[in-house]
Amino acid sequence: MKMIRILLADDHAVVRRGLALVLKQEPDFEVVGEAHDGEDAYNRIFDLAPDIVLLDYKMPRWDGFTAARNIRRDMASARVIILSGAPLEDEIFDRLDDVHGYVHKEISPANLARAIRAVARGERYFDPMITQALLKQRSASSKASPPTLSPREHEVLRLMATPATYREIADQLIVAESTVHTYVRRILKKLDQPNRTQAVLAANRDGLLA
Repeated sequence: MKMIRILLADDHAVVRRGLALVLKQEPDFEVVGEAHDGEDAYNRIFDLAPDIVLLDYKMPRWDGFTAARNIRRDMASARVIILSGAPLEDEIFDRLDDVHGYVHKEISPANLARAIRAVARGERYFDPMITQALLKQRSASSKASPPTLSPREHEVLRLMATPATYREIADQLIVAESTVHTYVRRILKKLDQPNRTQAVLAANRDGLLA
């Protein structure tokens, strides 16, 4: 059985210990370390080499999204999930591209384990409240018919729906990373979406990823 190595980061020691106890009940989970804030989590990834970094959203120094952005930049093999107890804020939607998953602390242990396994498999996992809010936004501003994308834009869009970074997308397509960013900007404009995550949700709703 391949173990999923997990690093926990929360500024409350009691929360960290509770999460560790819950996750250690799963036979394929190994909690390899704990961090007291986002910057501490970033500094520990190089020694611990976790598969999953489970980050609280609101922490001193670096919050979860700031840590996630730096972790994804410097250790692409580590996948990041935000575990938040904070109310849903508008700014969260603009930061979802920095993470592989986002769940609320009210999530059940079984669903948290499901989210971790999904992200470890290379999927993205978002709390239903995130998905519903994004789809609601999309529905409110939806167009009469989906936009027309070129074959290359379709190819880039399909890769945007995976956890691949833009650099990895460029490698797969054998183009420069700047070229990928150009395609992404075109796709975002055509789909009338502000970021990658919302573009993928909108494309899925419009049947562009079928």
